[in-house]
Amino acid sequence: MATIEEQIRSGALPVREGEYGERVVAVEPGGVEYIPDSERHGRPLDLFWTWVSPNMEFATVFVGVLPIAFFGMGFVDASIAIILGTALGCITHALLSSWGPKFGVPQMVQARGAFGFLGNILPAGLNAFTANIGWFIVNSVSGAFALQTLFGSLVLKWFELPFWLAFLIIVLAQVAIAFFGHNLVHKFERYAFPYLTVVFLVASGLIISKANLGQGINGTVQGPLGEFGAFTLTFTAAFGYAVGWNPYASDYTRYQRRDTNRFMVGLWAGLGVFVSCVVLELVGAALVTVAGTRWGPNDIPTTQFIKPLPQWLSILTLLGIALGTVSANVINIYSGSMSFLVLGIKLPSHIRRAIVALGAGVAGYILGVILQSSGVVSKYESFLLLISYWIAPFLGVVLVDYWLRRGEYDEKLFYDTHYRPWKGFVAMLAGIVVSLPFWNNPLFTGPIPGQVPGIGDITFVVGFVVAAGVHLLLNLDLRRSAATSP
Repeated sequence: MATIEEQIRSGALPVREGEYGERVVAVEPGGVEYIPDSERHGRPLDLFWTWVSPNMEFATVFVGVLPIAFFGMGFVDASIAIILGTALGCITHALLSSWGPKFGVPQMVQARGAFGFLGNILPAGLNAFTANIGWFIVNSVSGAFALQTLFGSLVLKWFELPFWLAFLIIVLAQVAIAFFGHNLVHKFERYAFPYLTVVFLVASGLIISKANLGQGINGTVQGPLGEFGAFTLTFTAAFGYAVGWNPYASDYTRYQRRDTNRFMVGLWAGLGVFVSCVVLELVGAALVTVAGTRWGPNDIPTTQFIKPLPQWLSILTLLGIALGTVSANVINIYSGSMSFLVLGIKLPSHIRRAIVALGAGVAGYILGVILQSSGVVSKYESFLLLISYWIAPFLGVVLVDYWLRRGEYDEKLFYDTHYRPWKGFVAMLAGIVVSLPFWNNPLFTGPIPGQVPGIGDITFVVGFVVAAGVHLLLNLDLRRSAATSP
């Protein structure tokens, strides 16, 4: 196996051009190329706030609302499901994050090791859509609503902020940061961290003080779902929310030096997601038990969140929701733009990633205004949750492939257009197809949960196990060959 230096000298491993270093107010050059040693910088600890800040938003809180308001769980059992589901998603996030310093490439480029150049179009394409367009729109809409509530109900009651303007403010902020790139993304998350942490912790403490944490199971709400079904749905929701960041993991660690302690890289990245998600999701569960909150189809969730809070804290919290939206979408746009380039699309520019980020912002703004005016944003979010079922089969393939190869790849394979193994693609597709009957979503309920509601949602488990098993069976000789290679 050739060394990194040999691969670079031969031209087999493309290196990101330009000088970037640790400059913050500078457009990151290049696209999805290898990061050379001269450009490596950063500390493992930096990853903690990089992953805390994006989860300090209302979408995280709402994951905790689901088990009690809609699945009829008690606070204690809902908390257990939330903690276990989040922990599992954070373990895989830590593992993938630790690969960044080793390989020096974005997560979806590294996935070419398992899928090949063409096969990787499946996960990269899905990731580009869900990040650049999907969650970009959903998160931006919630941030725009927070600004509208803030200015229309609390600060300037005489001024009604139009949706298109509130949405534009949110979009401009997040696209500007993502346009500049890696260093500004990390720095923004760091500076957003203190405000978001303090405001959400103060609000959380007040909500918990008014909550009925002893609330038990509500059999009327659960109905045929039962406690087991409610538990698996909650576990899957918490796992799915945390694991949704996994396809981005190495994007924010690939600049760390090759000799960085990779265990600490994974630890701080995983802890950032775990702590932020668990705390806010438990607060969401507690919020449902606060007297006076309402969770009907016509009740606005963000309004319920600030209902137990005094006005001064409501103002700060709504600002926090808007800031948290920007924090989350900066990550979505940055990683989504790289996934777009991983599809093999070539742009003749030294700032091609930045151009894609700008284009994603324009497209996302136009589509977001159209979707909101047509009243389908809530259904659109369900659609995104539905297609997120691809992540577990993707993980099954990349984790098993890494194990089979004992963590050793020729980095040049990540950029070899003629490297086209079919087994990873088949394994991921098998995981998606076999898990299809288990899908449990407002837009599509598979025949198994349709006939047996008490099973809840085990789609992620089925998808992961099938994809991992198929990839393992198709590559039984790969680990043996990896063990004998020099």
